[in-house]
Amino acid sequence: MLNKLAINIWKFFLSGNGMTIRTGRYFGRAAALGAMVGLVTVAFLRLIEFGHEFIGVERLAVSHRWALFFLPALGAVAGSLLIKRFASLRHARGTDSAIYAYHHNDGVIPPAVVPVKSVASVLTVASGGSAGYEGPITLIGAACGSFLAAVLRLDGRARRILMAAGLAAGIGALFRAPLAGALFGAEIFYSSSDLEYDVILPSFVASAVSYTVFACFLGWEPLFAMPSYSFENGMRLFPYIVLAFVVTLGARFYISFFRGTEAFFTRMELPSWVKVAIGGVAAGTIGFFLPDVMGPGYNVIRHLFATPEASLLSETVTRHWPLHGFFLFFVLKAIATACTVGSGGSGGVFAPALVCGGALGAAVGIAFESILPSSVGIHPAAFALVGMAGFVAAAVRCPLTAIVMVAEISGNHELLLPTMWVCGIAFWLNNGWSLYRSQVHDRDASPVYL
Repeated sequence: MLNKLAINIWKFFLSGNGMTIRTGRYFGRAAALGAMVGLVTVAFLRLIEFGHEFIGVERLAVSHRWALFFLPALGAVAGSLLIKRFASLRHARGTDSAIYAYHHNDGVIPPAVVPVKSVASVLTVASGGSAGYEGPITLIGAACGSFLAAVLRLDGRARRILMAAGLAAGIGALFRAPLAGALFGAEIFYSSSDLEYDVILPSFVASAVSYTVFACFLGWEPLFAMPSYSFENGMRLFPYIVLAFVVTLGARFYISFFRGTEAFFTRMELPSWVKVAIGGVAAGTIGFFLPDVMGPGYNVIRHLFATPEASLLSETVTRHWPLHGFFLFFVLKAIATACTVGSGGSGGVFAPALVCGGALGAAVGIAFESILPSSVGIHPAAFALVGMAGFVAAAVRCPLTAIVMVAEISGNHELLLPTMWVCGIAFWLNNGWSLYRSQVHDRDASPVYL
C-alpha cells in the first residue's frame, strides 16, 4: 500500500499528462533542483571563505603590499589553466555562457563546469582579481538544472526551463535574495523588457528552496546591513533624476570599456594564460594603489552603509575629497574588472556592477547633500543603494531584478519608490546597451522560437 502510494506521488510530481499533473511535475523538479543548488551554493561559499582565508589578500595588503602586483595574475592564470584542462572555454564564461546555452544549445551545459568553475573562480577572485562570484554561481546553477534534466531524460524545452530555474536558484541563494533570483531567471535572457514566462513559476520554487537550504546553514541575515532610510519627501525625486542619468552614463562607460578590453585581448596572438596574466598584473597594479578594488568590492558598500555620512573608502582616497574619491573608485573598479574578466579570468561582472553603481550613487548623494538644505533629507547611503539598482537595470537589462534585489540584500524596503523611478529611467535611457553579448532583444529574436 505504502509502496503504491509512493509510486503515485512520484508519478504526480515527475511525469504524467494534464495541466494539474504538469504543474505538479514542474513543482517537484524545481524543488529538487532548488535543494541541489542550495547545497552546492553552501559548498561554494565555504570554498570562497577557505580561499580568502588561505590566500589572505587583506593581510598581504598590510604586511607585504608588493605582492598585490602579482597575486591576482597568479590566481587568474591558475584558474584559466584549470578551465582549459577540464572544461570547454565556451562553457566557462559565467552568465554569458548560460544565456548562450539557453538560446543556442537547448540548455545543455557540461556537468564538469560545476567543480571546475567553482575552483577557478575562487582562485581568481580570492587572489585579488576584480570580479564577482555571481557569474560562476549562475553557470553552476544552470549546470545543475541541465544535469537534472539529463538524469530525468527531459526534452529541450523542459531542460531550458530547469536550466533557467537553476540559474535563478543560484542567484537567490548567493545574494540571499530569493525573489530577485527568481525574477533574474526570467529576465536575464533578453535585453528588452521581454520575459521567459515559462520559467517564472519554476524559478520561484527553485529559488525559494535554494535560499532556504542555504540560510539553514549560513543564516538568514541580508547580504548588507543598512540603516532604515524612508522616502517621505517628493522633492527628492528630482535629485534622483540626476542619479538616473549619472548611472546610465556610468553603465555605458562600464560596458564600453569592458567590451573594448575584451576585444583588445581577443586580438592579441598570445596563449590564453599569458593574456590572463597580463590582465591580472594590470588589476594588481591598480589594487596596489587602491586595495578596495580587489575582489568583488563589497567592503566598500558595507562601509558606506555602516557610515551614512559616506566618509572614507580607504587610506588611498583622501578624506578631504569624498565625492572625488567615489568617482575615482568607480573608474578604477571598472578598469580593474575589465582587465580581470575581459582578459579571460574566471569571475562575474554583475557584483562589480552593483558596487560601481553604489559608488556613483554615493557621489551623487554627497553632491546633493552639500548643496540642498538639510530639510530635504538627502542621505548618500540611500543614493548608493538606489544607484546600485539603477546601474544594474541599465547595464544588465534586468530592472525588476534590480528593484527587488537591492531591497532584499539591504533589508530596506522603504526606498522602493525612488528605486523604481531610477531603474525605469536608466533602463529606458540605456536601451541598446547590454553587458552580456549573448542576450537577444526579445523572444522573437531567440533561436529557440524561430
